[in-house]
Amino acid sequence: MTKNNDQDIAPRKASVSRVTKETDVSVSINLDGQGKCLADTGIPFLDHMLQQISSHGLIDLEVKATGDLEIDDHHTNEDVGITLGQALANALGDRKGIHRFGHFVAPLDEALVQVALDFSGRPHLSYGLDIPTQRVGTYDTQLTREFFVAVVNHSQMTLHIRQLDGINSHHIIEATFKAFARASRMALEPDSRRLGTIPSSKGVL
Repeated sequence: MTKNNDQDIAPRKASVSRVTKETDVSVSINLDGQGKCLADTGIPFLDHMLQQISSHGLIDLEVKATGDLEIDDHHTNEDVGITLGQALANALGDRKGIHRFGHFVAPLDEALVQVALDFSGRPHLSYGLDIPTQRVGTYDTQLTREFFVAVVNHSQMTLHIRQLDGINSHHIIEATFKAFARASRMALEPDSRRLGTIPSSKGVL
């Protein structure tokens, strides 16, 4: 337990395992971490992006996945997003005491990406990336959208992604993950003026 303004805050951690005929995925998350990451999905570029979420969001993250990569990366990529979204939702619980909203604009060389999000309990993705190549290394760049669709639907967040500039596919995607991490960090930080209360006029998220 940690102490903040004389109120106890339960550790915001969760572990989720998801097994299908296509994949076997496990995710452990600590929202109040130090940015430690162990990612082993069999998709090197996805591992690199998960490391961005952890490092820049100050989230401790452990992701292990095996899947039918002999077909392609789609099922593993999507199921990692699903399981990460479920772990986020479980770690958040009733979402009391968080800032709830977050936004960030991340530059990476010529790329500039804006992310705004709301841990609203209502899943919605507005996706505005224009990635110029089909692949970064062996990674199909279409899977970037599929990853965020999965995270959004299973964490029940509203997420808007806007590409403001960029011509290099790697830079655009990495700037997106960094902006997502920093916006998430802002939204998930405990709000000292809201501890113990739901950040909504309705009283529930």
